[in-house]
Amino acid sequence: MHHAIKEGHVQTETHNGVTTIEFFHPQSNSMPGALLEALTREIHSAGNDQHTKVIVIRSGSEKAFCAGAFFDELLAIETADQGIQFFSGFAHLINAMRKCPKFIIVRVQGRCVGGGVGLVAAADYAIAVSGADVKLSELAIGIGPFVVGPAVERKMGVAAFSSLAIDATMWRDAEWARRRNLYCELHSNVAEMDESIRRLSENLAHSNPEAMALLKQSLWKGTEHWDHLLLEKAAISGRLILSPFSRNAIQKFKKK
Repeated sequence: MHHAIKEGHVQTETHNGVTTIEFFHPQSNSMPGALLEALTREIHSAGNDQHTKVIVIRSGSEKAFCAGAFFDELLAIETADQGIQFFSGFAHLINAMRKCPKFIIVRVQGRCVGGGVGLVAAADYAIAVSGADVKLSELAIGIGPFVVGPAVERKMGVAAFSSLAIDATMWRDAEWARRRNLYCELHSNVAEMDESIRRLSENLAHSNPEAMALLKQSLWKGTEHWDHLLLEKAAISGRLILSPFSRNAIQKFKKK
């Protein structure tokens, strides 16, 4: 399945029970609304596909894994409704990952910012390579990591989440992220990372689907209210993005 997005794509392939979903955007794999929607749809359909036993999410290109929200779209938001709609895209993506009955492995080949960190945190198992540094930059543009917050906090704990959320301009290196459980594994090169992903996804493709679905459900216990919660959080970011503070900050970022 291939979704062409104005600039970029989401494409899906299934081999021997392993469904790989790749998203790509030329601006550091940032996420416009259309890309978020396509990615959410593909996760949902892979979750319902009897040939899919396990899902691998990856991004195109060798550089950044995901730069988070697409700045051009943030700048174009003019009403609270548009703001809520944009941030709801991240809410729907995280909820689709959470509710998907298949385990989701994420391949983190480069840096993650903002919503990208949320995507990694919402996966069931993240495998990364050195250089996959992380940053929650939301506060620096006048909002906060509200929508991704529950996913990041669930994975890393309040202490690590608050470090990232409060110091919004500092990169934490991949080793820091691994020690705080964002990454399950950290490899020194891409070949080793890919070999590990191949091994794990093949093992899972041969495991009992019912057992995996029940295990996943129990691992996500206590998040049943997120359908509602993440949309409430989207409304907070959607309101804050209209503040003069946000407008100025994003303009400055764009000039860099």
